[in-house]
Amino acid sequence: MLRMPLRLMFALSLFVAAPAVATPKPTPAPAVAPPVVAPVYTLAPLPYGTDALEPAIDKQTMETHHGKHHKAYVDNLNAAVAANPELAKLTLVDLMRDVSKYGPAVRNNGGGHYNHELFWRLMAPVGKGGTPSKALLAAINRDLGGLEAFKKTFADAGAKRFGSGWAWLVVTADKKLAVSSTPNQDNPLMDVAELKGTPVLALDVWEHAYYLKYMNRRGDYIAAWWTVVNWNEVSRLYEAAVR
Repeated sequence: MLRMPLRLMFALSLFVAAPAVATPKPTPAPAVAPPVVAPVYTLAPLPYGTDALEPAIDKQTMETHHGKHHKAYVDNLNAAVAANPELAKLTLVDLMRDVSKYGPAVRNNGGGHYNHELFWRLMAPVGKGGTPSKALLAAINRDLGGLEAFKKTFADAGAKRFGSGWAWLVVTADKKLAVSSTPNQDNPLMDVAELKGTPVLALDVWEHAYYLKYMNRRGDYIAAWWTVVNWNEVSRLYEAAVR
């Protein structure tokens, strides 16, 4: 019988007796949080305090109208854009001009955001809104029969709008002034509007704009609203639109 050399036997015994070394398990990669997508649209603060338009528009109405209703339009518009990221490449005005392509969520909430952003700027505390500029007043006289006639036509557009909507003073494509009204959150920039133009004055006649103070007296709300019209801003928008 062949004998195994002593050194070889010793080496083999070490190999057999050596404990198995466990292969380390790979460390799982840490979970990656989904990227935080910044909202495309934001709710800007009011350009005045919520009580600044009293007595025409009360503090509670302004807090609810801006902080709840307008905020909901912004949030819902951002949700619609998140569902269709291509829309983030467009300006709000671009969305309005082709709104029929983008569905009711964009039409209703995009319109609501555009309309309200404009509406807040078109008001100022009593005594702070100035008067129509010479250029604007001349255009009102030329196209609408004078300031008092215009105010009656505009007030009628708001008072007679069935249900919810807006009254508008717009500059049309031929640089003339015209008065119109739209339902819901539609506006004259939209491709679905009956009368298209660049808005320079807007009045919200949804019930949430006046009901806490005026209840069903929409006409009283409209009459009081004239005291807080920001004619300085209306004049600026008019002069920009006719350039």
